[in-house]
Amino acid sequence: MAHLSNNEFNVAWNALSHEEQDSGWRYIPVTTHGEVKIFAGRSFPENSEALLVGFSKFNSFNPSMLPQGGGFRVQTAELDEADGCWVALVRQSEGDIELFSMVVADIIFTLSESPRSDEGRLFQLFLGRIRAWQLFMKSGLEGLGPEAELGLFGELFCLEALLDAGVDLFGAVDSWVGPDDGLQDFELGFGAVEVKSTLSAGGHVARIQSLDQLDDSVRNPLFLCGCRFSRGEDGVSLPMLVDRIIGRFSLDQMALLHFKNRLLQVGYADEHKDQYNRKLVLIDYKFWMVDENFPKLTAGNVPEGIHGAKYEIELDRIVPFSSDVGEILAVLNGVSNGD
Repeated sequence: MAHLSNNEFNVAWNALSHEEQDSGWRYIPVTTHGEVKIFAGRSFPENSEALLVGFSKFNSFNPSMLPQGGGFRVQTAELDEADGCWVALVRQSEGDIELFSMVVADIIFTLSESPRSDEGRLFQLFLGRIRAWQLFMKSGLEGLGPEAELGLFGELFCLEALLDAGVDLFGAVDSWVGPDDGLQDFELGFGAVEVKSTLSAGGHVARIQSLDQLDDSVRNPLFLCGCRFSRGEDGVSLPMLVDRIIGRFSLDQMALLHFKNRLLQVGYADEHKDQYNRKLVLIDYKFWMVDENFPKLTAGNVPEGIHGAKYEIELDRIVPFSSDVGEILAVLNGVSNGD
């Protein structure tokens, strides 16, 4: 599949524009990826730009599973003289055309980078990338602020630590559920890990966002990982860290695509690379087990009538459980120190 630019789609959409057409589709074949066909199209009567993706063998899905929102809609399409099952990504009136064309080009590039043998997997990849863009738009189009940037540093460090400890590539990125609105940042084995990062040299105050975030009755065991960073020219910038991890995922294309989706979901896009200039050095990291002895507020221990709370914990005043990622993984997977 050829790599296509935003402008190439704009040219095709302009050629398909037809103010007098009442209903239906107009389309132009653009490229293919294995048995999957890619068309530029327009939906009428609204005369809206669309990306049309045709699957020749895979057609067993429920249209209700198609994602919606973010300035575009996703629907099935019936095209004259075009066989197969067609799914259309259609720009809605409130959707910015430049952003929509960027999304379309990115989706086609993502498909082109994936193995072409499994249409079912390509279909899931197609929908997954759309959902990632929707979450990116929801989180804002201006890039990450300093606090969110620091938080992503900590989560990516933990992801690297999991890889260093021997977790397989796809399993590691699949465990990173924070970008997908998970309660904690990582779900591993029977439990979970919540990551909190700081640039403070004098203490580590962890900001807890809800009564659910440290509720170990939901997933157990539950750990809090505290990462302490400092600024320094001998450190790495966020784009440098992302590129380093992408290099590790080069051995597993599906894990790499999953990782890129997670980045987009959390609000990180290549278009904003130049704004992430600060370089951070990891000073230390520690894990605390969130159990009955750990100071926390949950729905089960606050007075009746309180349905939400945000609070802070001074981690340096609590004895950590361990700084060994391998030991944490063993506990999360139900393996005791004596096994």
